[in-house]
Amino acid sequence: MTLPFDLVARGKVREVYAVGDDRLLLVASDRVSAYDSVLPTLIPDKGRVLTALSVWWFEQLAPVLAEHGAEHHLLAAGDELLASGVPAELAGRSMLVRRLEMLPVECVARGFLSGSGTVEYQRTGAIVDVPLPAGLVEGSRLPEPVFTPSTKAEVGEHDEAIGFAQVVEAVGADRAEALRSLTLALYRRGAEIAEQAGIVLADTKFEFGTAADRLVLADEVLTPDSSRFWPAMTWSPGAPQPSFDKQYVRDWLTTSGWDRVSPPPELPEDVVAATRDRYVKAYEQLTGLPWR
Repeated sequence: MTLPFDLVARGKVREVYAVGDDRLLLVASDRVSAYDSVLPTLIPDKGRVLTALSVWWFEQLAPVLAEHGAEHHLLAAGDELLASGVPAELAGRSMLVRRLEMLPVECVARGFLSGSGTVEYQRTGAIVDVPLPAGLVEGSRLPEPVFTPSTKAEVGEHDEAIGFAQVVEAVGADRAEALRSLTLALYRRGAEIAEQAGIVLADTKFEFGTAADRLVLADEVLTPDSSRFWPAMTWSPGAPQPSFDKQYVRDWLTTSGWDRVSPPPELPEDVVAATRDRYVKAYEQLTGLPWR
């Protein structure tokens, strides 16, 4: 579909368009990525869920941002975009946002041990430069949430965990401290809201930019693509947890025989349906609103 804006970037699941000199339109597709590859099969409604959930979270997290002298980048979404020339069929999966100077790190917060964090912990007893107590297992709650940043990889590349010193080197000491403090504050509030909805927020990643030298929360926020959400009622440390995200896709790919080098296979219809259901369930349970 042709939009009256210039395409400036295409990511794994989003297109980014310039709207004048100081605004961007982020359009979330139904594409799904896994193991650094974009799969050939779409997940219906995925882009709309990611957009609606991000819009909801920006509102929930605004007080935390204000307490830290920060803001978010969202300007408009949904039907508000129609006046800007966004077609109705794309409005539900689009956000009009401020154009920022983006910072070159992914700000990851973990409250539970999982995924690559478990692998690193089992090898070293730490996650990069963050030591953790002995005896933790996959799914363990950490004594306190921790900041474990990573690089911001290009499309097709893999984010790499980095130490806090590398964040300081990239953005300066004061800004690095501000990023760590704000990331953990946002995680704690997000985890509190999720817990009230019967969901464990195991970990998440945030992206930040700057405008007028203020930190600005950007991109998607606390979605199943950027976070691990687990049903609280089934949380049981010691094994991988059921989740509200694309882990179902990863699990199927792992058993499919795909070598992660050749083009990825099409997803079966039942995997597509089950994955969509998980995204929708995450939205409904977190927000308390019915999916439309």
